[in-house]
Amino acid sequence: MDKKARGLKYKRVLLKLSGEALLGQESYGVDPKVITRVSDEIAALAEIGVEIAIVVGGGNIFRGAGLAAGGVDRVTADQMGMLATVINALALQDSLERAGLSARVMSAIKINEVCEDYIRRRAVRHLEKGRVVVLAAGTGNPFFTTDSAASLRAIEIDADLLIKATKVDGIYTSDPKIDHSASKYSVLDYDDVLDRKLNVMDATAIVLCRENDMPLRVVDMTVKGTLVSASLGEEVGTLVTNEGHND
Repeated sequence: MDKKARGLKYKRVLLKLSGEALLGQESYGVDPKVITRVSDEIAALAEIGVEIAIVVGGGNIFRGAGLAAGGVDRVTADQMGMLATVINALALQDSLERAGLSARVMSAIKINEVCEDYIRRRAVRHLEKGRVVVLAAGTGNPFFTTDSAASLRAIEIDADLLIKATKVDGIYTSDPKIDHSASKYSVLDYDDVLDRKLNVMDATAIVLCRENDMPLRVVDMTVKGTLVSASLGEEVGTLVTNEGHND
C-alpha cells in the first residue's frame, strides 16, 4: 500500500459502472465472472488507499427509456429502471465482500429492508472508514440518467475524480468499432465534448461536471489495472477537464 500511495493523485474517486458492463457473455442479468473481475479491480484500487464510491446503472436488467418509448408512462418506467440498479448494486456489494472489502449499498429511493438510504454525510463517513459505497437508484428522480447521478454524487461527496468505465479505451472522434479511422483524444475540455456532441455522457452530466470543476476520465474497464493507473494520474483513456487541450 505504501509503495503506490506515495504516487496517489486522486484520494477519493467515483466510478460510474454501466449495467451493460456486468453482462459479459450473458444476454441478460449479471455474469458472475465479470462481476468478480470488476470487484478484483476495485479491491486493487482500495488496496492503494483510494476511497471508492460507485454508481451502477441497470441497463443489463431493464431500461426505462425503452419501455417508455413503447407507451408505458415515463415516470413509472424510470422507477422500474431505478429498481434494476438496486439489483445490480446488491450483486456488486456481495461480490465486493467476497473480494475482502467492506461495502455498503445506499439507495436514492427508500428500500430499507435491503439497503441504506442515501444520506450524503453518512456516505462520506463510510468512505472515510474505508468502505466501498455503492450508490443505487440513480438520483431517485425520473428523467435523469445514471450518468447524471454519477456526476451529481461525485460532486456531493467531494470526489477528486469521476471515472467512467466503458469497453473502449477513451473518447474517439467517432465510434472506433464502426469507423476504423477514428482517432482517440487524450485530453479534452467540457466545452469540446458538448460542441462536438461526443457521445460520452448525456449533456446534463457533462454540464454538472463542467460547472463544478469535476475532472472525468473515460477508461476501458476490461484492461487489468486501469483503475489503479487512473487514480495514480497516469495517462490512460481520455481525461476531460475545464483546462483540457484539443488533440
